[in-house]
Amino acid sequence: MHIPDGFLDPLTALVTYAVSIIYAAYAFYRVRRSKKSEEIVLASVLAAGIFAAQMLNWPLPGGTSLHFVGGALAGILLGPWLGFISVFLVLLVQCLVFHDGGITALGANVFNMAILDVLAGYVFYRLFPEKYKLLGAFLGGWLGITIAGIACGVELGFSGQFPYSLQSTVFVMGTWHALLGLIEGAITSAVVSYIVKKAPHLLMG
Repeated sequence: MHIPDGFLDPLTALVTYAVSIIYAAYAFYRVRRSKKSEEIVLASVLAAGIFAAQMLNWPLPGGTSLHFVGGALAGILLGPWLGFISVFLVLLVQCLVFHDGGITALGANVFNMAILDVLAGYVFYRLFPEKYKLLGAFLGGWLGITIAGIACGVELGFSGQFPYSLQSTVFVMGTWHALLGLIEGAITSAVVSYIVKKAPHLLMG
């Protein structure tokens, strides 16, 4: 899902950069006002785990790839702002140090994985009542990565520099990430279940 350089046209790259920068500025503002040392430590540990999970890549037809994201879990444990920052720092290091995702496409990658996926996990977990929280965690993990994959497909399809149609990119990215999302949803739900038993104070709400 990490879009490399040369796959997005300038307009798509600029729009996604603008949205991501505005969201990042507000997220850093919110975290500075309400940060707690325990949350910062948890964010660091979670970022390390997400970094490791995202390094596992499976190639897909058309020059892109499939991998776990972990954004929904970050949203559940850290909320939409600190969760965003945790995933954003992972993507930034991957881009600048490991060349996983292009610099020109960083705005799109941040939008897909650090905004959409994190928000999906946070929203679905919060929406469900207490006795159905694990279902909310599963749906957040599943829909988060699926929505992020579809958004990636839309960005690639709209870009004039990518050699495949919008229908093809959305279908390929949406279908494969919906399948992987079942595994990510199960892992997200399992981690949340473990934390509920061992350290429930770490969960949002």
